[in-house]
Amino acid sequence: MTHTTVPVIFDLDGTLVDPAGGITGGIAAALTELGLPVPDQSRMDAMIGPKLSHSLTEIAGVPAALLADAIRIYRAYYLSTGIAQSRLYPGIRDLLEDLVAAGRPIAVATQKPEGLARTVLAHHGIAGLFHSIRGSGADEAGPGAGSVPEGSVPEGKAEIVAAALSDLAPGDPAAAGLAVMVGDRAQDVAGAAANGLDCIGVGWGFAPDGELHTAGAIEIVHNTTALHATINRLSERPGTPALNEVHTDGNV
Repeated sequence: MTHTTVPVIFDLDGTLVDPAGGITGGIAAALTELGLPVPDQSRMDAMIGPKLSHSLTEIAGVPAALLADAIRIYRAYYLSTGIAQSRLYPGIRDLLEDLVAAGRPIAVATQKPEGLARTVLAHHGIAGLFHSIRGSGADEAGPGAGSVPEGSVPEGKAEIVAAALSDLAPGDPAAAGLAVMVGDRAQDVAGAAANGLDCIGVGWGFAPDGELHTAGAIEIVHNTTALHATINRLSERPGTPALNEVHTDGNV
């Protein structure tokens, strides 16, 4: 088996884990309890991936005065019910184990609160495979405590990816520059690009048709076999700058 130290950073929901209604069910429960209308399914699915507070205000139309209550109700539902509804996408466990066996440091960079991300990954028995798990703070303001320098102003996915990258390749700019991001939404592509990384888009997540292509994903894959091959191919091109031409594995 070929060994490599080129890092890989994964998004969580829609990339590693299928929430299987756990997220949308929690949002619906929160909106219903607060007497607010529940959006149709397509708009609910669009809320998976972006920061929860943004989704609640911009997509579900939750008033600012009710936002804290909506998040509290959602999180209670997610912890009691939603996590148990989730499942790993087919082939993910084997893919992660193969990457680790090949010597690749892997990380998670998610806009889900960092503590909650760790709980989800532990529930599925894969938390120990990751060298770094980075997410937003408990208030969703940015990376979790200690993940960014004091005095910095976290702004979202870009900073979370940066924190994970720093964990994966401390003091090794060459390795860091060859890292690749894997995600299912436009913000994953943008977060990778902000750190000079290519992003592989996965077609099994929650992006509307064309979103990943428009965002600039380096390639769009539809199963973990194609994902593994793409990761290997990209890491065999040392010194190649980030590409912007989108390819697919033939299933689009």
